[in-house]
Amino acid sequence: MAKLSELKKYLDYEFSTGVYTGEDYKTFQTKYINYLRSICKENGWQLINVGRNHYSFSAFITDTENHYIYLSISDVRFFRNEWFTNVLIRTAKSEKDYTGGSNKYYSLPVLQFAIHQLLKGA
Repeated sequence: MAKLSELKKYLDYEFSTGVYTGEDYKTFQTKYINYLRSICKENGWQLINVGRNHYSFSAFITDTENHYIYLSISDVRFFRNEWFTNVLIRTAKSEKDYTGGSNKYYSLPVLQFAIHQLLKGA
């Protein structure tokens, strides 16, 4: 199971850049998504519709009552550590609703609690 401590190793890390996505980012992204999957598993949620982008990604989380949360991290090359300090989440109507509710930003250590609160209020 992925752990927060594995991701903390990337704080202040300078990711490669280029036309093709670097292997360092691919490894980081896999660890991050696995961490999100572990949070979802602990809470009975599902991580769905993961959009792997060049140096960022987005995904949706849904619960058993079909409430949705959209989640996104900024480009890790230009917004250093924001993947940790400013994870964007908001409510959504479905796994294709990219405009959803108002944006909220949370640090990764409190993300699980924030998602729980948003799903509860959805």
